[in-house]
Amino acid sequence: MVDKIQEVKDWEMTALADRKEEKTMAESMKDFEKELEESYKVMGDGEKDTDTLLAWEKIKELYAEQATLDVTVSGIVNKGVIALVEGIRGFIPASRLSLSHVDDLNPWLGRELKVRIITADAENDKLVLSAREILKEERDAQKKLKVAEIKEGEVLTGKVETIKDYGAFVKLADGIDGLVHISQISTQRIKHPGAVLKEGQTVKVKILSIADGKISLSMKALIEQETEEEEHETFDYKETAAATTGLGDLLKGLKL
Repeated sequence: MVDKIQEVKDWEMTALADRKEEKTMAESMKDFEKELEESYKVMGDGEKDTDTLLAWEKIKELYAEQATLDVTVSGIVNKGVIALVEGIRGFIPASRLSLSHVDDLNPWLGRELKVRIITADAENDKLVLSAREILKEERDAQKKLKVAEIKEGEVLTGKVETIKDYGAFVKLADGIDGLVHISQISTQRIKHPGAVLKEGQTVKVKILSIADGKISLSMKALIEQETEEEEHETFDYKETAAATTGLGDLLKGLKL
């Protein structure tokens, strides 16, 4: 009888120990719930392998940072080219390869480009890249440096690029142009810039002002300046001639 009682006590103690161990185990699993969740991500979801999932995670980071990436064009497809990022196939539309229109994609094969990610859709395996934004930034930086070298009051020669109702845009240098407002084209009032100018025409202009990278030009100021100089020269000539004649008259009566 005593042995039976002892056996029951031993069983109860064992059951209590098992319950404590189960509770401790549950607490441990809860403590590491975050780490386990991360490990499941790395293991994959049965559709993409581990390397692919990790690659997409990196691509998402690069997209969020809008990082500049160095890639090599590895293939040509309809309306664009292909380049790999972290081993993932990325598509660069033809319209995003350059600042100018691209007709022939063949010369781009094997070319190295600087790009940014503009679409990163892992679920649909869509990775879209673009070089255009970087090229625009580089162009704008170069333009800023060139504009900084131009001074107000300077006279430059340029070519009329575009004529609008409100004025004409004149190209001063590669990537640099300015606006001659209609009121600054002529000393006479004109209804349209086309009455005086035509596209492709070479003109001399004066820099009126530079603000926020925009250059204001004037042809009228140069015409007025030239007219003033001519009038000044004429006045000096008349004054000198009058003075000479007067001196001759004074000397007529002198005997040497």
